[in-house]
Amino acid sequence: MVSGHRSIKMKNKQEAYYQAYLKQFQHSTPEELAFIRTKLSLQEMDKGDYYLESGGVQTHMSFVCSGLLRRFYINEKGSEITTGFTKEREFVTDYPAFIRQKPTKYYIQCLEPCILVNQSYESIQESYRKFKNSEMQGRLIAEKVLTILSDRVEGFLFNTAEERYLQFLEENEDLMNRISLTHLSSFLGIERQSLSRIRKRIAQR
Repeated sequence: MVSGHRSIKMKNKQEAYYQAYLKQFQHSTPEELAFIRTKLSLQEMDKGDYYLESGGVQTHMSFVCSGLLRRFYINEKGSEITTGFTKEREFVTDYPAFIRQKPTKYYIQCLEPCILVNQSYESIQESYRKFKNSEMQGRLIAEKVLTILSDRVEGFLFNTAEERYLQFLEENEDLMNRISLTHLSSFLGIERQSLSRIRKRIAQR
């Protein structure tokens, strides 16, 4: 009996994760959502696991139900350069490589235990062929992902390191206790000591 209750509880939890993913498709028809639902799978990953490694091809679009991931590349000096973080209710992807099904240049690693909902590239393409709304939904997700990338580039072009830090703090205050200062300083494009000085200066105001 206990085993049966556990099984039901796990199924209910799994269904809740799937529904969280499906909520991202607000303009989809019930028929389309039912189709997508049959194509989903759940993936659990441990802290330190790699979701994607440089040279690999991302075969699934993944939605983060719980956990936190970091995207980085390794430069010519062998240093890890952090380019982004993906948290709950966001899609984890190297989107330009994903849509072309080309090898990525990035690593994406779990900073915490993660639960992801996956939909394969093939099933996404099948959905585009079957349903008129699907392409629009795909475009909306693409625009969201690409806007994040564009904002990051503009931040480096037009903002000071302190302005980048304050913007990150404003948009991701919930992450400040979940990421290391080393990863954050790398993301901001500054040395850790510089980040410490910025934080101290702001605290003294």
